[in-house]
Amino acid sequence: MINTGNGLFADFVGLVQRKLLSSSLLVAGAGAIIAIVMMGLCGMVLYQSRQDALDHTRDSLRDIALIAERDIERNFELYELSLQAVVDGLKDPEIMALSPRLRREVLFDRAASAKYLGSMLVLDKKGNILLDSGSDTPRPGNFADREYFTLQRDNPALGVYLSDPYASRLRGGSPSIALTRRISNSDGSFAGIVLLTVNLDYFHQLFAGLSLGPHGSLSLIGKDGVMMMRQPYDARIISRNIKNASTFQHFMAQDEGSFGDTASIDGIRRLYWFRNFPNTPLIIMAAAAEQDIYAAWRGRALTIGSLMAAFGSTFIGLAALLGIQLRRRMRAESELSLLARTDGLTGLNNRRSLGEILDAEWRRAKRTRSVMSLLFVDIDRFKAYNDTYGHQAGDDALAEVARCITESIRRPTDTAARYGGEEFIVVLPDTPTAGAFEIAEKIRRAICNCGIEHAGSEHGRVTASIGAVSCAPQSDDDVTTVIRAADEALYDAKATGRNKVSLSRVSKI
Repeated sequence: MINTGNGLFADFVGLVQRKLLSSSLLVAGAGAIIAIVMMGLCGMVLYQSRQDALDHTRDSLRDIALIAERDIERNFELYELSLQAVVDGLKDPEIMALSPRLRREVLFDRAASAKYLGSMLVLDKKGNILLDSGSDTPRPGNFADREYFTLQRDNPALGVYLSDPYASRLRGGSPSIALTRRISNSDGSFAGIVLLTVNLDYFHQLFAGLSLGPHGSLSLIGKDGVMMMRQPYDARIISRNIKNASTFQHFMAQDEGSFGDTASIDGIRRLYWFRNFPNTPLIIMAAAAEQDIYAAWRGRALTIGSLMAAFGSTFIGLAALLGIQLRRRMRAESELSLLARTDGLTGLNNRRSLGEILDAEWRRAKRTRSVMSLLFVDIDRFKAYNDTYGHQAGDDALAEVARCITESIRRPTDTAARYGGEEFIVVLPDTPTAGAFEIAEKIRRAICNCGIEHAGSEHGRVTASIGAVSCAPQSDDDVTTVIRAADEALYDAKATGRNKVSLSRVSKI
């Protein structure tokens, strides 16, 4: 960068450079912030959409589980009423005095003919079939070894008992569950049980009609952890005890609720909704696989996210390009401004910018009542130098003289300018006569010491004459007056031998 010794001009250049950088960074930064905000908003919308998918699935699971629960509760209530009717009927002498056919019809009231019901039996205290809803003549069989029999025998206050799944002996191993109620004698002793069997196909068909997605599941579980039924159906899972599974711990922690966990049966992570039956020792559980819950959302999120990422990247790229173009434009404008204020050969301020600087410093000196000095520098016999050595050598000599001037003035406020041809002006604010003379001598010596050969000069080398003037401007003074005084001092230096500094004799301008 060209050093002019002009503090104001250096500040101008620095300001322009900082403005270039800050403006381009501002544009690029603003573009990046806008893109990030837009992508952030898109992310928030997609996240909320994901939560909505989860909430919608949770509500759907709850509805499905409640539908299954109400169907089971309604049927089991009817089954319990049928059991109680048989127990009450057995205590009625008139009913027991009826013929076997009429007694069977009255006691069982065609309950055993209902769909998915297997058998309704009355067992005596030894576990033998005493009455059979399917025949006037009871089928042979003893069930004293069954848990549903021993528990009723040993627990008078047990009430209605719901058994775990088992293979029916009377129906060729058909998977079933039993509802039983104790029959007691008048003295409270055990007299047998009433047994009603329910085919597990009832639950299988009920669950098959409820859709939970490709990887969803619907289960009926006993509160002892035994699996009664599960959809999708697998015969190997029925009767399996899952009481040690983490999912079952959730089931037992509260009456109903929702949670996410990985199934111990197939290792699939699902969203669960469960409810403990209020009147039956059963738990209904509906679950949807997370991969099914978010399948549609993932596709939508991938499409929207990709488009937004592409848009955001493009937007940031365009902002960066705009910032670069803005920087280039501002740099070009600053260079044009620099060219308009700078002499292209010497790098010093040109005459136009010199006028602005002189006016500003002159007004400041008036305002602060300070002394301002002016140096008028002129290269001795420069026309003869050009004629002897050529214009290229003359341009080189002008550039070298400009360098000597700029290296001789160091204060930020000092200014050097090319006035025209081989003439230069140096503006020295806040500089009295002694200081101005010292700087002028420094410039003269520097030019002389360059040793540029000049055969047409009486000194044999390129030299310069300098006129110096110092003044404290008054309110009615004009800057042209000080220029004229410096020019007169310069004329005096040339007239008295050249290569010297001459001070203006004018003490007040």
